[in-house]
Amino acid sequence: MSTILITGCNRGIGLQLASQFQARGDNVIGVCREPSKDLIRLEIHLISGIDVSVSESIKNLKNELDEIPVDILINNAGILHNDKFGNINYDDIVKQFSVNTLGPLRVIESLSSNLHKGSKVVIISSRVGSIADNTSGGYYGYRASKTAVNQIGMNLMHELKPRGIAVALLHPGYVATKMTNGQGIMPANSAKGLIERIDEMSISNTGQFWHAEGHNLPW
Repeated sequence: MSTILITGCNRGIGLQLASQFQARGDNVIGVCREPSKDLIRLEIHLISGIDVSVSESIKNLKNELDEIPVDILINNAGILHNDKFGNINYDDIVKQFSVNTLGPLRVIESLSSNLHKGSKVVIISSRVGSIADNTSGGYYGYRASKTAVNQIGMNLMHELKPRGIAVALLHPGYVATKMTNGQGIMPANSAKGLIERIDEMSISNTGQFWHAEGHNLPW
């Protein structure tokens, strides 16, 4: 049984990850701003009132956890604002960077002492952050925030590898969530693929950018 901490688990992919990990017998710690009814029904260890874009909030998360060892740390919390050239809201872009890019870094740095040799650190990224894969443009803030978090993930790979801690950037697929207006594959299917990739993580393949289906994505 592993202890797994998941941010942004009140709905969508995060909720499904929490549900599926719990179903197979793992100890799940769910972190969110406000728990949904579905999340409460899981009866996992909940830490609510946490905003990954606020440093003081992350200090509260660390205090709540104390020194509980974390085997798998999944940074799932994220936001998306659509923007179009000629009508870009730069405040929205800054917010996306604060949540999508700096949020995982805040969490991982704060919880570094909870990680140990053999721990796994996961950042739920997106293939829209791939520069090589950008064939359509648009979504300036979201794309850039995910490209930047991929760079942070690679930095963390170098930082944590000497401690025996593996890092992966994972693309969940195009998933039917509130973020995508209900379009895409079911969150349960995405979570299943993500868990398979997490199970495959090791120090020998640390620093990979994977699709939930199993293949590598271009940077």
